[in-house]
Amino acid sequence: MVTLILTLVGLARGMLRDLSERNRGTGADIMVRPPNSSLLAFTLAMPEKVVTKVRAQPHVALATGTFIHQIDAFGDFIAGIHLNEFNVLSGGLTYVSGGPLSRPDDLVIDTEYARSKHLQVGDTLDLGVTWHIVGVIEAGKGSRAFSAIGQLQELYSGTGTVNVIWVKADDPANIPTIINSLKENLPDYKVDSMEQYLSLLSVDAIPLLKPFTNVVVGVGVLVGFLVVCLSMYTAVLDRTREIGILKALGASPAYILGVLMRETALLALVGAILGIIMSYGARGLLRATAPTMTMAIAYSWWPGAFAVALAGSLLGALFPGLKAARQDAIEALSYD
Repeated sequence: MVTLILTLVGLARGMLRDLSERNRGTGADIMVRPPNSSLLAFTLAMPEKVVTKVRAQPHVALATGTFIHQIDAFGDFIAGIHLNEFNVLSGGLTYVSGGPLSRPDDLVIDTEYARSKHLQVGDTLDLGVTWHIVGVIEAGKGSRAFSAIGQLQELYSGTGTVNVIWVKADDPANIPTIINSLKENLPDYKVDSMEQYLSLLSVDAIPLLKPFTNVVVGVGVLVGFLVVCLSMYTAVLDRTREIGILKALGASPAYILGVLMRETALLALVGAILGIIMSYGARGLLRATAPTMTMAIAYSWWPGAFAVALAGSLLGALFPGLKAARQDAIEALSYD
């Protein structure tokens, strides 16, 4: 139960942190997104001519559009880019092996995606369209995979459109001026500074993520309650004669209940510690099998996970404990 809670919370935080770091790696100061676009999914498109309007604003040093096509259920996508513009924006892609895009069907991937799919330079990747891997780059430049924007637009019915525009200011001090100008000239579009956008990439800011976490915690308490209740009920039956001896020696119902509850609390503590240790194992397993699924260690959730384990265990032990405390000493001693 503890491992499940910490793994799910760690995945949510880790993947949001990874997305935040990769967006920061683009080197952009400002993002322009289509009207009604969501915080996480770059699925809506806007005319590529909007890039020209953005470039025309005062103090804009560079603006480049990116066309995005999602390639799996975990949010990884191919970013169609103007390579020269993106290199200037981001400081350049750092190649671990291979080299830059040259042909329309070329694809550059980052080290994490290459490791997760067991790909290297010279391999092909079938995503409905066959791509040729020509370069592997260091992770952290926005996307897991890059292609020429024109080819990606043509393949996925996006000719003349982009999903996001990255903007570089001529001076960081001019970022607010550029944002105000863009909002005035593009009133329907979403315009955010990179820092503002990244501040929104948190568990509390994602509408459905926090309720989902609460549901998982609730299910964890319920499962813990049922499992402990069954285990303690069995333990009480196995210790019926022991309980009878204690009662014959003058032990009160409160004493019997206290013994069982203290044992349960100790087991909950040991279980919570093992659950925390196993969360590190879960992170290691994910790193080995699915490197693109980044899991963080949720230290702040350790007290909460322990509290959930303790609450579920004590609630589960309460009914068997009360049953044991009410047993008649003579009947308990005669139990076989």
